[in-house]
Amino acid sequence: MFVRVLLIGLVVATTFSACKKKQVVIPGVQRSNLIMAEGFIVQPRAESENIEVPGSLLPVEETQIRPEVNGRIVQLDIEEGKTVKKGMLLAKLFDQDLQAQLKKLQVQLSISQRQAERQKELLAINGISQQDYDLSVLAVDNLKADIETTKISISKTEIRSPFDGKLGLRFVSLGAYVSPSDILTSVRQVTQLKLDFSIPEKYAKEIAPGYVVKFRVDGGTQDHWARVIATEGNVDQVTRTLRIKGLVEETSSELLPGVFARVNLQLGRINNALMVPTQAIIPQARSKQILLLRKDSVRFLQVDTGIRDSVYVQILSGLKPGDTIVTTALMSIRPKSKIKITKLNMYGK
Repeated sequence: MFVRVLLIGLVVATTFSACKKKQVVIPGVQRSNLIMAEGFIVQPRAESENIEVPGSLLPVEETQIRPEVNGRIVQLDIEEGKTVKKGMLLAKLFDQDLQAQLKKLQVQLSISQRQAERQKELLAINGISQQDYDLSVLAVDNLKADIETTKISISKTEIRSPFDGKLGLRFVSLGAYVSPSDILTSVRQVTQLKLDFSIPEKYAKEIAPGYVVKFRVDGGTQDHWARVIATEGNVDQVTRTLRIKGLVEETSSELLPGVFARVNLQLGRINNALMVPTQAIIPQARSKQILLLRKDSVRFLQVDTGIRDSVYVQILSGLKPGDTIVTTALMSIRPKSKIKITKLNMYGK
């Protein structure tokens, strides 16, 4: 009896195991490993990197007005915000002592000149020696030099505008005693502006005088243009950038000295760049991959990228014109997966 029960248990266990391993097939349903995806045909095209760098608008000419000598201000013609011409008198320092000294020297010169003329006549009749006459002429020349020095000292008491421009704020008052370290006001030439900005050193060779750049000021609604007039002679060793100066060739109510500007540059032009959609790039820990289509399967290809924009990125190595890459369903694809391309895309389509 015990043997009979044991045999029945073995038969039941064997039957259960066989049923567990057997697959159930439902009529009309067939499993498939095909993955539907879209592709992109790689083609070369001319491309340049669009970069944006900060800049500032500055006056073409700007300087702080300071006196050359110490003195008390006796005349002040600085009207804040006023437009002035080159050479216009802005301030006058006390100079009566210098004026008195100038008059004294002029009188002495007149006397010395008459004395030199008389000695010249005496020299002609051998009434005096040549040395005596030469000393009288030397005295005349010394007085002329002293007069010229005094006139220069007087001119230093007159503070004039160095160029046409607009005055800034006034920092002194009439009667104040000033020195060369004191700022009276500032003058800016605002009829034309310059654009000051810097670019990364790798683009240094691509910008030269005459290059036209586009920019927009902070809060502005219009694009403006400037022509490069000069570049710094060397790259800054700290920031690794090259400083550029451009001349703004237009006037607008948006363009004011000191405002922030966003400079748009198209640099690093490449005539045969291989560009692919950015979504086709699979980022890895230390590299980037792309799925290269081979018949109905894919190959995981490691690539290096270059310039990019908001839609496309340049592939530097690994691809050639005419290759097809996969751009969708990237997370579902594994090595040796079977791919069916539902749509082929190209640049510009």
